[in-house]
Amino acid sequence: MKTILEPTGRITRRKYLVLFVLFYFINLLCIMLIYESIKAENWLTFAIFGILLITTIVLLLVQAIKRLHDIGMDWKYALYLLIPPPINLIGFVYLAIKPGQNGTNKFGASPRKTDVV
Repeated sequence: MKTILEPTGRITRRKYLVLFVLFYFINLLCIMLIYESIKAENWLTFAIFGILLITTIVLLLVQAIKRLHDIGMDWKYALYLLIPPPINLIGFVYLAIKPGQNGTNKFGASPRKTDVV
């Protein structure tokens, strides 16, 4: 069974969009809390939310890699998503809009038959 932690396989646009909104919201929340912790000089809170921010960015990239696999592209294109916002938002939106390949491709079977979300 594949999890959200494995960058192998494929995911549908719907699952990607749900996870994207969730992780992006967490990222924005972490950035706001990091800013507030810097103003208050609370370094423990800064460290905790900094680690959470990095973790959610990695998870967001893993989901983007799976979405790239569904489109039929290699994982290396996910590196373009590391460009700072708002430019990388264009790439994330592209991944949410672009339809995946029908049937099986070199990255695995079509996720549409087994997708729960």
